[in-house]
Amino acid sequence: MEAIILDIANRLKSNETIDADELARIIRAHNEGIIDVSLHASKKKLLPFYLRARKTDPAFWRDRGIDDGTETKLLSLLQVKPRRTASGVATITVITKPHTCSSACIYCPNDIRMPKSYLTDEPACQRAERAYFDPYLQVVSRMKALTEMGHPTDKIELIVLGGTWSDYPLDYQYWFMTGLFRALNDMSDASIPEDAVQAHAHKLAEQYRQAGISRDRDELFEQTRDVQARIDSGELTYNQAFAEQYGDESPWTRIASWQKADASDLAVEHKRNHNAGKRVVGLVVETRPDLITPKTLAQLRSFGCTKVQIGIQSLDESILRANHRALDLGQLTRAFDLLRLFGFKTHTHFMVNLYGSDPEHDKADYERFVTDERFRPDEVKLYPCVLVKGTLLASLHESGAWQPYDEETLIDVLAHDVAITPPYTRISRMIRDISAKDIIAGSKKTNLRQLVDGKLARDDADISEIRTREINDAETAAETLILDDVAYKTHATDEHFLQWVTPEGLIAGFLRLSLPHQSAWDTYDGLPTLSDEAMIREVHVYGKAARLHTPGESAQHRGLGKALITRACEIAKEAGFKRINVISAIGTYEYYSNLGFYDSGLYQQKELG
Repeated sequence: MEAIILDIANRLKSNETIDADELARIIRAHNEGIIDVSLHASKKKLLPFYLRARKTDPAFWRDRGIDDGTETKLLSLLQVKPRRTASGVATITVITKPHTCSSACIYCPNDIRMPKSYLTDEPACQRAERAYFDPYLQVVSRMKALTEMGHPTDKIELIVLGGTWSDYPLDYQYWFMTGLFRALNDMSDASIPEDAVQAHAHKLAEQYRQAGISRDRDELFEQTRDVQARIDSGELTYNQAFAEQYGDESPWTRIASWQKADASDLAVEHKRNHNAGKRVVGLVVETRPDLITPKTLAQLRSFGCTKVQIGIQSLDESILRANHRALDLGQLTRAFDLLRLFGFKTHTHFMVNLYGSDPEHDKADYERFVTDERFRPDEVKLYPCVLVKGTLLASLHESGAWQPYDEETLIDVLAHDVAITPPYTRISRMIRDISAKDIIAGSKKTNLRQLVDGKLARDDADISEIRTREINDAETAAETLILDDVAYKTHATDEHFLQWVTPEGLIAGFLRLSLPHQSAWDTYDGLPTLSDEAMIREVHVYGKAARLHTPGESAQHRGLGKALITRACEIAKEAGFKRINVISAIGTYEYYSNLGFYDSGLYQQKELG
């Protein structure tokens, strides 16, 4: 592999252009004549080899003529899945351990090896199971993979999935959060060698093994086969099966005694992360709208959370009831109000093709979701309902009461929804990572969004939703950017979506500013701020993820974020607000402190003067 890397480097030094196809040809040429396939080079292997050699001997590649400029080009070329950090941060998704759920939606998977609604073959779930669902082990493993793929890991968004976070015991919640931050802090700490981090991870894994918990997929399948069959046949509910599988005699019950922590444990790791080399710049959890209260949101803020995922699925109460989704519009309105008033970004789940719906109803339902002042989400996972084994939807499918849309109809519905999505909302995905073999009926297309985009292109649709407009890794001249203010009203706030856009309409950065209505304090008790305080809910600048304290490429580190904050302060002051809060992540405290913000309870705050 050394020979391939040097060949590529020499071509780059001579300013030869090498795209993905040319790189593949170079690799194939070097593999010719090597009979043993296991010795063949691949793009996936090249970068880890390069990084290991550089780490073992810092002068190794320089002695072979690879200078700084060439290395920059080389690393960019060898990076695997570059879009993964094109939004500006590296994302790590972790999964909590299996646990009971206080809901029973008819479309929700019931895999007893996973938290409710998740399946063992989903990539993040496979990683979690191999790591015994331990937060420290999951982060260490994922960080290693991201590094080997060539991604910077200085700025991390942690996404905590696993059904309903608020259903877990509070001491487990503290333990899980503490483990996440401790892993990143240990990997950042110069006094802790990498070998020591790996040794600690190995020790943790051994503790689980000694406790009698397996991570072998075949063994776990055998352990759960009978109880899973009883779930699939309808003999047991997920919660009933959970009581059998993870009851008093289970090793999971025994280890629960050391899966506990408290606020003081987490506070130590929060403090370490303020100036760590691998900082948490976003922390996301998922819960249900009916569990959104001032108390639960204050608790989430104490963890360092900045975004909350909630399953909405539909605004039609009759459809929600038909799908055993115990929600009403009053609960949804309250959830959106409180999330905004507490400063959280709203990441919502919305589904089409639910039992009881139809294509035209789906279109109207989504249009109401993105235009009604009670909702107007910041971010949406918009995906179709599919049938997986072991769900209550199965009998409805067998009887013909529910059928999946054909592909043309599904794409038409989703394309309509994308086209009407406003410029302040981001559609983050259109499919779940459910394996095709687990889907009995419904779309199995992993490129569903690409198909939707194709229809929109053929229709020459004018799309304004965020993801379509993201500048990602494209270069941009800061002086050509225009600062645009998209103002809109919600039930509890006046919102300003400040965005840096190119002349072509691409988005290079944005800020979400909430100006709370004075009536909010008459409606809700337990709000964390005063009525004369505005709230910055999100600041995001796009471009390749830039390493901390170093010049970055694209839009990042050009003062765009600072300019957005300055304009937000001006707008808030003009509207009569005396102070402005920002829902800063634990790893962004230093950034906002340098801009004049100071600690104030759950937030950082600045006087508007």
